[in-house]
Amino acid sequence: MLMDVQTLKKLAGVDICTVEKESLVDIRDVKIDVSKSREERISDYIRQVKNPYCFQCSGIIVKMNFCQLEETLEDKLAGYFLSV
Repeated sequence: MLMDVQTLKKLAGVDICTVEKESLVDIRDVKIDVSKSREERISDYIRQVKNPYCFQCSGIIVKMNFCQLEETLEDKLAGYFLSV
């Protein structure tokens, strides 16, 4: 299940200066089953990471931003999962 636009905008607006690190998923714990379809992999990734724009990696908070306005988060994730 993909998130609606309003939820994604809220998640994208998370301030890394005020977010509690403990509330963020460590990206190293996210496991992707490459035998699933592209849609299933994207959905599973979002379900596991909870906020695709802000997570942690080894205790470091990571904030994702995309500069190309014509590409959506789904486009970026699809590109990533097609490259796996």
